[in-house]
This record gives sequence, C-alpha cells and structure tokens, in this order.
Amino acid sequence: MASNQTTHHDAKFSLPVVHDIEQQINLEIEQKGIDYMKRAQWLRAAVLGANDGLVSTASLMMGVGAVKQDIKAMILTGFAGLVAGACSMAIGEFVSVYSQLDIELAQKKRENRRMFAIQNPEEKEEEADNKESLPNPIQAAAASALAFSVGALVPLLAASFIKEYKVRLGVIIAAVSAALVLFGGLGALLGKAPVIRSSVRVLIGGWLAMAITFGLTKLMDSSGL
Repeated sequence: MASNQTTHHDAKFSLPVVHDIEQQINLEIEQKGIDYMKRAQWLRAAVLGANDGLVSTASLMMGVGAVKQDIKAMILTGFAGLVAGACSMAIGEFVSVYSQLDIELAQKKRENRRMFAIQNPEEKEEEADNKESLPNPIQAAAASALAFSVGALVPLLAASFIKEYKVRLGVIIAAVSAALVLFGGLGALLGKAPVIRSSVRVLIGGWLAMAITFGLTKLMDSSGL
C-alpha cells in the first residue's frame, strides 16, 4: 500500500517536470526555427542577387555579341556590367538597410525611455541582446555586391577562352542556362517552393532576357541607328 502511495506521489511530482522539459525543448526548437528562417532569407537574397548578376551580365554580353564578333568587346562589356551592377546593388542595399536601421534605432530609443523609467533589469538585458540583431548596412551591401559578382562571373568565364564567335555564343547560353537552373532550384528550396517549376520559370526568364536584348540590339544595328 505504501509502495502504491509512493508511486502515485512520484508520478504526481514527475509530470510537471516532464511538462517543463517538453516546454523547454519546444522553445529551443522554435528559437532554432527563427534562426533558420533568418539564415534562409539571407541565403535566398544572395541567390536572387547572383541570379540578377547572371542574367543582366549575360544579356549585356549577348547584346554586344549581336553586333560585334570581337571577343574583347564582349568581355569588356561583361566586366563593365559586373562592376556597375555590383556597385549599384551594394549602394542600393546600403541605402535601403541604413533606412531600416534608422527606423529601428528610433523605435528602440522610444522603448529605452520607457524601459529606464521602469528600471527593469530583464528588459535592459533584452535590449542588449536586441542590439546584436540590428541590420548591418555594410554587411548587406558587401553580400549583395558579392552575390551579384558571383553570378556575373559565369558568362564572363564562359566566354573568356573561346575565340570562335558562334561557339562562344553557344557556350555562354549553355553555361548561363545551367546556372539559371541551379539558382532557380536553390531559391525554390530556400523559399520552400516547387523546385522544378521554379527552375523552369527562372530558365525561361533568363532566355527571354538574353533573346530580347540580342534581338533589339541587332534590330537597332541593322536600322543604322
């Protein structure tokens, strides 16, 4: 009888402990999920930046290739597109993130006035942790420029060592197509979207961009403009 009472007594006190442990595990999982989502957003932004560099640089090179067969002109155009695009992405991201930072700092100043009036140590500790999560404009600008440059290097490297004009154009299209499928698949995985559909959509979009640039440049050259 005493044994049954002991077992019942132990079970009575062990259930809250188990419940607390489960809550702690769930809290850790949720925290890891939040961190994962932040990383996924950064990675997805990097993939999109690389895709932008890939399509815009390849389109520029194809446009020049429509009117000039010289490899030097195509490479110089691609390199100029890489530098200009990377700078544009970096400056745009820096300005955008800096604006976001100003808004968040202003909000935190308002919260600090309330917090110091209350003098709550736990809220002060929370504020110190929040400072580390503020957006970094320099980091965002560097990441955008790097991502764009990685994508832009694909058509540049594909064209650099091929002197034959038609073969060069074919290699650029093939290399860019493979990279478009890769970037489209990565973006879909990080965004939890259908991989094949996303890859095909990105591939068709890249083909259209190159074809339109090539066609319109050819048309302008043939019209004598």
